Amino acid sequence: MCGIAGAVWWQPSLAICRQTLQRMTDSIRHRGPDADGHYFWPPPGSSGSGAATQTSPTVSVSGVALGHRRLSIIDVAGSAQPLGNEDNSVQITFNGEIYNYCELRTELINAGHKFRTEGDTEVIVHLYEQHGLDFVRHLRGMFALAIWDANRQRLVIARDRVGKKPLCYRMEEGRLSFASELKALLQISDVPRRLNRHAVLQFLTLQYVPHPHCILEGFQKLPPATIGVLENGTLSLQTYWSAPYDQPDLSRGTVDDWREELDATLSEAVRLRLRSDVPLGAFLSGGIDSTVICGLMQTQLDRPVQTFSIGFPVAAFDERAFARQASLHLGTQHHEAVVTPDALSILPQLIWHYDEPFGDSSAIPTMYLARMTREHVTVALTGDAGDELFCGYERYRAVKLTGMTDFVPQWARRLASSVISRLPTSVEHRSFRRRLKRLLESLAQEPERRYLNWITIFNSSRLEWLVTPELWALAQHEDPANCIFDAYRSFPNRDFVTRTTATDLQTYLPCDILTKVDIASMAASLECRCPMLDHYVVELAARMPIEVKQTLKQSKKVLSETFSRLIPKDIQTRKKMGFGVPIDHWFRAELKPLLHDILLSPRCLQRGLLKEDSVRQLIDEHVSSRCDHAYRLWNLLCLELWQRMYLDSPPPIAAPTVLL
Repeated sequence: MCGIAGAVWWQPSLAICRQTLQRMTDSIRHRGPDADGHYFWPPPGSSGSGAATQTSPTVSVSGVALGHRRLSIIDVAGSAQPLGNEDNSVQITFNGEIYNYCELRTELINAGHKFRTEGDTEVIVHLYEQHGLDFVRHLRGMFALAIWDANRQRLVIARDRVGKKPLCYRMEEGRLSFASELKALLQISDVPRRLNRHAVLQFLTLQYVPHPHCILEGFQKLPPATIGVLENGTLSLQTYWSAPYDQPDLSRGTVDDWREELDATLSEAVRLRLRSDVPLGAFLSGGIDSTVICGLMQTQLDRPVQTFSIGFPVAAFDERAFARQASLHLGTQHHEAVVTPDALSILPQLIWHYDEPFGDSSAIPTMYLARMTREHVTVALTGDAGDELFCGYERYRAVKLTGMTDFVPQWARRLASSVISRLPTSVEHRSFRRRLKRLLESLAQEPERRYLNWITIFNSSRLEWLVTPELWALAQHEDPANCIFDAYRSFPNRDFVTRTTATDLQTYLPCDILTKVDIASMAASLECRCPMLDHYVVELAARMPIEVKQTLKQSKKVLSETFSRLIPKDIQTRKKMGFGVPIDHWFRAELKPLLHDILLSPRCLQRGLLKEDSVRQLIDEHVSSRCDHAYRLWNLLCLELWQRMYLDSPPPIAAPTVLL
């Protein structure tokens, strides 16, 4: 688990010097505190190219710089990066873990390849030599990587199938630069920092900027399951995998067949992720997903698994009792801590680490959990993706329920929605009455738009009310939520609940959940592994009929039934709590001054993004408890603080401890 950075240039004036590359890797030191390494082609001081080329490119590469920060997990004493083949004509800088590297290594040795190290990185180098660009299809793991092939004058960048590991890049006339985190690219002195105003609309809508977009103009994020090839000054991108939601398997005889395969596939995914040369543990929230993963770990190890959870003084956000129950049932060695989140102290670090505005407030407890876990282990397994793969979110049940009304004429649904909208509601965001009213109000909408309105922070009408006319005009050219509609169109022939889970797998999961966990864990130099995101598990879940996963009364049906032996009864039937912090209370207490001092400051309002009257109304309604606008205000606060840290001045090279 590491951080990578680098560049390829064919205009000498855009060369990356050693000092610049050092700054780039220094800025992501938290991702790999154990070691750093740099590679330059041609080597400094040489007069030639450093390797004989086998091709005659029309655009000749002037230079290459590859940088690496290492968190040592496998082959701790060896496998320093960047790492090359026998004649150093192929070099790699790699972030991630390849879980099937032992099996691949054996195959490559049998094919005649010679190895100098015992780790997974060199496996990728020889796999590329053996299979060319198809190497990526053989990898089972999480990764973001760059391979420089000097003989072919070619740079290859790639990202894992579901987007566990991040990779951003900037393609310009004469140079391609890339890095694990945006802050590393901003260490290049001639790189401009201009706000992408359409990305602002996307962020305000979704609470994240979806790939391939970036909050800064001229930068992009490599999408999951994508390989990019830079040759002759041109970067071409290709998708090499997608979850087979368009290939449902209707041939199985019984549900028991699905359970048997799920048990075997997920157990194998866990087994592979137990390969480590450093201490290893797991997050345990007391929910179904993390309990299943911890249970499968415990059955495969001859010692108690070290498990970790945190709790909060506010009962609605405290899951420790369930985590203890799961630990006792499984026999793990459990660690827990009570955290009193200090929003004012963690906010500057949060804004700096996430590079872009990021509005998911559960990043706060995730950062606290990662810090506590890192005090004991270097690697932690998680239960992420169980909700998306096996229909765990409550909103999927709402999708099923409202879908049962779609046969009703639209005029009747509009009338019912109009009547319901006039009924009073609760101010509490999580209250049953509030959620029920929101559900019923949406009956008149088309299914895709209905779901979008449930998951957005500012829906279309609220966004028009909030932002300036100049900014809103951009939304008329391109819908900020286009990524959601595009994802829905990917699998038109499945039932709507399955299409919704597939949409979340392509958007919400990589752009929000996986980004949250990667950045929070890497900020603590902790590696997180997710067995449910093994692509064999994902493919199995994608082929399952919806009836196997969900009924009106039960979510995650096949997951719960398959692993019932590992899950205490109370956890099987408990309501999903979610992992969050009481930001609604914060904005009426310790964060209340920030709302006026920051969101209503001339500095914020003069940016030309937000209407003053709308922002003031949001604040007043929330502070007076007339409405719960906590998530909207959190988004606005994160956006403004990000602009102050990343736009108003060059971002600091290390996480600040106070708000700038």
